[in-house]
Amino acid sequence: MASAPSPEVLRAPLVVEFPFTRSLGPVQSAFLTGLRERTVLGVKTKDGRTLVPPVEYDPVTADEIRDLVEVGSTGTVTTWAWNHEPRRGQPLDGPFAWVLVKLDGADTALLHALDAPGPDAVRTGMRVRIRWAAERTGAITDIACFEAYEGAAGGEVGPHDGEFSDPVTGIVAAARLDYTYAPGRAQTAYIKALSDRKTVGERCPSCRKVYVPPRGACPTCGVATAERVEVGPRGTVTTYCIVNIKAKNLDIEVPYVYAHIALDGADLALHARIAGIPYDQVRMGLRVEPVWSEGARFPDHYRPTGEPDADYDTYKELV
Repeated sequence: MASAPSPEVLRAPLVVEFPFTRSLGPVQSAFLTGLRERTVLGVKTKDGRTLVPPVEYDPVTADEIRDLVEVGSTGTVTTWAWNHEPRRGQPLDGPFAWVLVKLDGADTALLHALDAPGPDAVRTGMRVRIRWAAERTGAITDIACFEAYEGAAGGEVGPHDGEFSDPVTGIVAAARLDYTYAPGRAQTAYIKALSDRKTVGERCPSCRKVYVPPRGACPTCGVATAERVEVGPRGTVTTYCIVNIKAKNLDIEVPYVYAHIALDGADLALHARIAGIPYDQVRMGLRVEPVWSEGARFPDHYRPTGEPDADYDTYKELV
């Protein structure tokens, strides 16, 4: 007898993106400012090695390093890999090689892109030089890429004081992760149930706890879960926090409250927003129920039910 087909597991493209701001110490400040001025700086260790890109502490001895040196703008490829399909934000629009280049005067290699017509034009040991970006701001992208080079070593090699006018003291890097998320069998069932305004968990066959959202396995016992259990819709606030900083693109006025809510029949608390009550009246033990917006696939927020507060002993294991 043929078994019933498994329900389709959901999949969705997701993007996590945020600007990452960091300040620069004297070594990184000099390095990035130097790139803006078409100068490549490294650091000299106590045993005479020149590290490019520079670091503030010797990776071998952990000694602090401050002695800056200028190295050449030409170098040698130590290893490489061909990139057939460049992604968004990578140095070149067409296929290129990722290369590790040991610049003249350096003892370590710098990772960057090599502009080449094809993989047959790239080899370990080939000579290359920096192609500088037309507009430079004090970032690694001031090196547009490397290109093949057959001339002599270029650029001064020797000590450098690291002094530049208008030094770069901080950077903002746009961090972004594009990926496809598949929630799995258990959470797919949970998400689909929400479309019917139901909350479904799964019960562990060993400890008999009901987990919401379900994970497909009991996090305590480590055994698979399959028995589905409808919980809620009402629940109890176990813990909460008051949010005083307005999030970008979130149309909610501060202050507001996010809380952990133990739905009736569940052994794990959900995270959700509390509304319909002044923020300073939210409390542990508050009984709440979901509020759905028209056409929504999940509750917009939870509001008080008007019931008496739950006794602490009924939810203390979920705090």
